[in-house]
Amino acid sequence: MKLVTLSHRGAEAVGCVDQQDVVVLPAPPSGQGLVGWLQQPPQQLAQAAAQARSVAANVLRLSDAKLLPAVPRPGKIVCLGLNYADHAAEGGHKKPEYPSFFLRVPSSLAAPGEALLRPRVSDRFDYEAELAVVIGKSGRHLTGQNALDVVAGYTCFNDGSLRDYQRKTTQWTIGKNFDRTGPLGPWVVPASELPPGATGLKIESRLNRQVMQSSNTSNMLFPVVETLCLLTEVMTLEPGDVIAMGTPSGVGYARTPPVFMKAGDRIEIDIEKIGVLSNTIVDEEA
Repeated sequence: MKLVTLSHRGAEAVGCVDQQDVVVLPAPPSGQGLVGWLQQPPQQLAQAAAQARSVAANVLRLSDAKLLPAVPRPGKIVCLGLNYADHAAEGGHKKPEYPSFFLRVPSSLAAPGEALLRPRVSDRFDYEAELAVVIGKSGRHLTGQNALDVVAGYTCFNDGSLRDYQRKTTQWTIGKNFDRTGPLGPWVVPASELPPGATGLKIESRLNRQVMQSSNTSNMLFPVVETLCLLTEVMTLEPGDVIAMGTPSGVGYARTPPVFMKAGDRIEIDIEKIGVLSNTIVDEEA
């Protein structure tokens, strides 16, 4: 089962991807969009999709659907830096004793297939392939035994980063929040359909079809369970929050010479058993 958020008849809707089609679902009982459907039992979701498919107007070709960020307006987007040892090393950092957490804002997100904006103030636009966790239940002071109970599903994220702005201060936030630089999607796969904590999945980025990053989610220094436990020592996680789990080595700034994304490029984030998130790059207009 793969769920997307899309624009349909001028309104935001949730769809279920069925091979090359998208079946537009009714509003979930909770009214919480995609996350609301993920909160329902799988059999109820499957039944709703089958009923919706019986109405021809509810069925779109996936290639014709206008997808939105998988979670369009997360309450919180919490990101991890330096969560793969090889990525920390390529940037000259030691293995952290505690995650490097930072926040993104919803206006920085982009939709699957949407052109990402290389801002006019910087030409150092870098890619970062990441696993994203979608929260489906509220949680505080989670433990190793119950942390995964709050996870609704997983999707792909590209933590597009303006490296010069990221390094203007010791805090990374400013370089991580340019408008339309962080695509999220293309869909969310329910947690029940993936290994616990989405471990053991190949994660890769490709720039203009060339593999730039290739690793496995088992190589994360702080896996999903530990990350959720640490975060909920501090804050309550709520339905619709998104946790971006960091990127492996191979990013553009660490290469010799550096490789940054430019207008006309295509960047793909590919995570095994989840899907491929693909975006082109355009320059922001002056």
